[in-house]
Amino acid sequence: MTTAPTRRRHDREILALAVPAFGALVAEPLFLMADSAIIGHLGTAQLAGLGIASAVLTTAAATFVFLAYATTAAVSRRIGAGDRRAAVQQGIDGIWLALLLSAGVAALMLLLAPWAARALGASPTALPYAVGYLRISALGIPAMLLVLAATGVLRGFQDTRTPLLVAIGGFTLNLLLNLGLVYGAGLGVAGSAWGTVLAQTAMAAAYLAVVVRGARREGARLAPDPAGIRACARAGGPLVVRTMSLRGILLVATAVAARLGDTAVAAHQIAMTLWGFLAFALDAIAIAGQAIIGRYLGAGDIPGTRAATRRMVEWGLGAGLLLGLLLVLARPLYVPLFTPDPQVRQQLSDILLLAALAQPVGGVVFVLDGVLMGAGDGPYLAWAMLATLAVFAPVAWAVPALGGGLMALWWAWNLFMLVRAAFLAVRARSGHWLVPGAVRA
Repeated sequence: MTTAPTRRRHDREILALAVPAFGALVAEPLFLMADSAIIGHLGTAQLAGLGIASAVLTTAAATFVFLAYATTAAVSRRIGAGDRRAAVQQGIDGIWLALLLSAGVAALMLLLAPWAARALGASPTALPYAVGYLRISALGIPAMLLVLAATGVLRGFQDTRTPLLVAIGGFTLNLLLNLGLVYGAGLGVAGSAWGTVLAQTAMAAAYLAVVVRGARREGARLAPDPAGIRACARAGGPLVVRTMSLRGILLVATAVAARLGDTAVAAHQIAMTLWGFLAFALDAIAIAGQAIIGRYLGAGDIPGTRAATRRMVEWGLGAGLLLGLLLVLARPLYVPLFTPDPQVRQQLSDILLLAALAQPVGGVVFVLDGVLMGAGDGPYLAWAMLATLAVFAPVAWAVPALGGGLMALWWAWNLFMLVRAAFLAVRARSGHWLVPGAVRA
């Protein structure tokens, strides 16, 4: 049984990592909203073009987020094993992988920008703005992927404060550059894209300075190691499958909502926006889990791993309960801010009750997801998310076929969360993920 001093120690560790991680997670969407407000004053076509380009860039970031997740797990294991030099070396290998991948991604974005914009339904008036934004943004892809990998390095070193400071500095610079380039220089949408590229480059430079300084301090080499880069790629592959399966679930939900009518899809979109924002709080605990669990397993401390997992699950459950209550009780305050349409308000208020019910489940899901990532259990996470997609998709598509409405779709969404929780809980209880050592065998 976990003693009170042990719980307090775990609480301090979780808070020290989760609070700065939450700040870094929230900084980006807040500044993206500011970017949208800046472009929105240029006109509807410009804003539509930005929205389409942002959807492409968000998908790219989600695809390669494994650079952060896999690096965090691998680096934290070596920290737990007491080998800081190997930890830095692992992080450098992840950064080289990011740079190698970025060359191909940037080239594809330059070539396929018109196709991607048309595939997402860009109108003739919005198309040139979307394509222009994407082609300029392609120049920032190396910096974007480097930031992901370097964030994983620092998280692995149990440092979430530096990523918070870099995020705040970078996105503040982005806001100032966008104001100056969009309005001051009169570059319009292109100015916003250049501002983002320059801010991303500054963030990447800041991260590189920190990592290079650490490498020199620990005596790690900066040159690329083909074997280490291949190991990073192998660890990240299953996480790509997991992330793409999750994106598939989100796309299915949106596509089904669109078939239920404009009112339904509007209410669904607002609800998903709120869901995503609340997820940042839960994801912050998951990020703490990635770093803490990797360190415990690297040190070979299985009892400590189990105790930390148990405490983080308690945190996730408690945070989910609190967020669910806030989601319900604060509806009269925030629902009118999103829409003046009474029908959208009514549907939104109804489905938010279901969203609130799922928050405690979501708290457990996010924590266990982070725990298993920290343990390097990517293949199981990939398989579990694919299986969850296979369960959710037919149930969701049956909603309009059987004459169901938006409430039925959100019951299906809650089923998705329960199925995901079941897969993760079964794995956590099995103990098969508890593989000690500096490297997961």
